Amino acid sequence: MTTSLVDIHQGSPLSERARGLGNGGYELQDGSWVSFNRWYHANWVDMHVDFLTQLTENSGILWGFGTGEQAEKYRIAPSLKLGFLTQTHPSLNSTLSLSVTSTFGGKLTEKPCVADYGDLGTYSVNCRLAAGETAPEETLKYLVNATPERLRLWLNYRVTF
Repeated sequence: MTTSLVDIHQGSPLSERARGLGNGGYELQDGSWVSFNRWYHANWVDMHVDFLTQLTENSGILWGFGTGEQAEKYRIAPSLKLGFLTQTHPSLNSTLSLSVTSTFGGKLTEKPCVADYGDLGTYSVNCRLAAGETAPEETLKYLVNATPERLRLWLNYRVTF
């Protein structure tokens, strides 16, 4: 059996989504601006490494992992990828391949803030909506809680000339 590195990359759709949460900010009562960016900036971007362990000449196990990432107000959990790849050759110059992979873990979870509304009290709130018109306790249902693509089916037909 041979194991080969298939792909290595940083970032994912969930990483991009988390970074997008850092857009904007709000103004304090004294007129100073508070940017969301400092809460949603990670020093490490989720890295994914994928391998193929060959079982036969035309099949193998796909496997890999994601490191996860976090910032002050969100976390992407580490992930594990498992799958299978098989191929056939319908003709001498063509290849038909099928792969199926499943990802476990890797969930994006946004964390709340504590906001002091003066005479109204202190509440756990969605940081991005705390200065809006929504009631403080209602903002929590808008915290991002997302999962990565769980199942990927890939069918490829290649002809070489």
